[in-house]
Amino acid sequence: METSVNFAALLSELTLEEKASLCLGSNFWHTAPVPRLRIPAIMVSDGPHGLRCQPDRGADHVGITGSLPATCFPTASALGSSWDPELARRIGQTLAVEARAQGVAVVLGPGINIKRSPLCGRNFEYFSEDPLVSGVMGTALVEGLQSRGIGTSVKHYAANNQETDRLRVSADVDERTLREIYLPGFERVVTQGRPWTVMCSYNRVNGLHASQNRWLLTEVLRDEWGFDGLVLSDWGAVHDRVAAVAAGLDLEMPPNLGVSDAAIVAAVRDGTLDEALLDQAVLRVLRLVDRAREGEPAERPEFDAAAHHAVARSAATECAVLLKNDGNALPLRPAAGDVIAVIGEFARTPRFQGAGSSQVNPTRVDVPLDELRSAMPDGVEVAFAAGFEIGAGVRDEELATEAVALAARAGTVIVFLGLPAADESEGFDRQHIDLPANQTALLPRIASANRNVIVVLANGSVVRLSTWEQHARAILEVWLSGQAAGGATAEILLGTVNPSGRLTETVPLRLEDNSSYLNFPGEAGHVRYGEGVFVGYRGYDAVGCDVSYPFGHGLSYTTFGYSDLTAEVTGDPTITVRCAVTNTGDRAGKEVVQLYVGDPVARVARPVRELKAFTKVSLEPGAAETVTFHLSARDLSYWYEPEHRWVLEGGTFELAVGASSRDLRLTSTVDVPAPPLPARLDAMATLEEWLAHPEGGPALRSAVGVDDNGKPRGILGSEEMLRVIGNFPLGRLAAFNMGIDHATVSELVRQFGR
Repeated sequence: METSVNFAALLSELTLEEKASLCLGSNFWHTAPVPRLRIPAIMVSDGPHGLRCQPDRGADHVGITGSLPATCFPTASALGSSWDPELARRIGQTLAVEARAQGVAVVLGPGINIKRSPLCGRNFEYFSEDPLVSGVMGTALVEGLQSRGIGTSVKHYAANNQETDRLRVSADVDERTLREIYLPGFERVVTQGRPWTVMCSYNRVNGLHASQNRWLLTEVLRDEWGFDGLVLSDWGAVHDRVAAVAAGLDLEMPPNLGVSDAAIVAAVRDGTLDEALLDQAVLRVLRLVDRAREGEPAERPEFDAAAHHAVARSAATECAVLLKNDGNALPLRPAAGDVIAVIGEFARTPRFQGAGSSQVNPTRVDVPLDELRSAMPDGVEVAFAAGFEIGAGVRDEELATEAVALAARAGTVIVFLGLPAADESEGFDRQHIDLPANQTALLPRIASANRNVIVVLANGSVVRLSTWEQHARAILEVWLSGQAAGGATAEILLGTVNPSGRLTETVPLRLEDNSSYLNFPGEAGHVRYGEGVFVGYRGYDAVGCDVSYPFGHGLSYTTFGYSDLTAEVTGDPTITVRCAVTNTGDRAGKEVVQLYVGDPVARVARPVRELKAFTKVSLEPGAAETVTFHLSARDLSYWYEPEHRWVLEGGTFELAVGASSRDLRLTSTVDVPAPPLPARLDAMATLEEWLAHPEGGPALRSAVGVDDNGKPRGILGSEEMLRVIGNFPLGRLAAFNMGIDHATVSELVRQFGR
């Protein structure tokens, strides 16, 4: 194909069978070619945090193993904790170089689904429990990749928040919750990042599979958000190819050859599928192929694996979250003659990525134990004991005894704990959020031998800390931070790098405190999103639930002060919020400044506070910077289901700026004007709603009239009765003979009904 393609002419030359073939892949990783018209195939590849590009014939039929070496960057759970869109953009640019080198046209990622429950087995592939963080970080990654001519596929659209029964389960979720929690991340990426493709999810949404859900794929994605790219299926998500074409799904992967294409041809010929809909899908495939081929070099360039490893290492340092640091246990201050005990098999056999379709064949792996030893000053002994086996171990007692003995002779103990790969993966959900018992049983024994214990965690989703954290002076959460995590961890422990990661998901005291607990993972093919918009910190805050560590939390080796908060309302409306942030410590550091908004009085139940803006600032000791945020009407609005639209309800809004959702340093209020939201006046509107309406209320009072003493007639003259049956629909009260008859109701509805 030439880059200046006349798509309409090309479409006219395709046979019906060729059109159908283009709407399916030709194999597991390639689109279908049409050689006679010089339409080539292009290659797609998994790659949310590193390419998983397989040669033309992969090592296994389902495409899980046998991939080419590639840089494994921090997983999304880690990258999200950086709160740094520029970092995500730089990783995207680096990924694009590797994609170009390996002949990949579209990288299948990022995943921006919301972490509804900490049990979701795929949470390591997602950024946050908050849609703003997910959308901002996802947009940056998309922009980075596509700025280098490599496409992206934002996934998994939509409401894909569990692995249990993932190809069949129906996410039963109200429209307000979809609009406020599960769709905004996709909306931001689509409208700002302009991804080449969007990948539909496996699950059903309110009973209808996402792959054939016209409301999702066409009405919302294309008609509302203006998406002009291609929609492809998750691998195996298509159940009815004809219905999927009609709904707006353009490309089925992997291809159900001889079945899906035949079904499309038959449906067009018998009139059950409008060929114009098929033509739309074909044109989107052709445009994607053309876009992918544009600017492609004649020869594939090689990538600099060492330079890319350095990018991965720098990224990993930005992602680690220092959860606890009692008595400034960190950074370490080793001196000649010191003995530092490193305990935990993860220090020698690191876990740095998740399992499943995102698993990368890394170009190299930094081993934490080796990195610590090489970074220590001369004369410092770094001794190691495994302490436990990863997984079910038969030698745990022997290893634990050895570890306790080592701890007793050391000055500092660094314990590497984490989740085995078998505990979290694509394909299944976790059953609990505890660390393995052999690890939690070891920690108090080590602490009894040495109180100077530092814990380093490697896990893709949150783990429970409340049962064991009292045995550690410091806890460093490094997540699954890619192949260079070992070196980055050593740099943070030794203070070469000041930690600046912040939590993008709440760490609860116990699983039962999570708002999804009673409705996860569902039953009989349905999962009810009964918590509504109260997901993550929104849920914990709504009920005043204590947590181990709140959303947004993270410590630094320096301190930051906040001052001079101002908020100005302008425009229609725009709120400009400013505050000063000062590094009040003695070393350079980075602070994540977070702005939360609350609407304490509203017609609908709203979260106590919601993140609406953030920025990461780097400050030298004593330096200050004024940060500025701009809030729009949308940032203050909620989705009003009766009218299927965003509504800004005027009134007083609470603004809070701080270092986490529960470390709010500065607060203010602003009064935002907005026209009132009138009730829908019909016979089923309540008496109270009629009376509160600025026009309907006076009309109703006039129609009822007053008695000789000037007192309203019937029910309107009794405050007690108004309290008792004021919530009755007006049409029902017509039968009560209390001053409101059917004729009155009919006339009022005729005048004011809408």
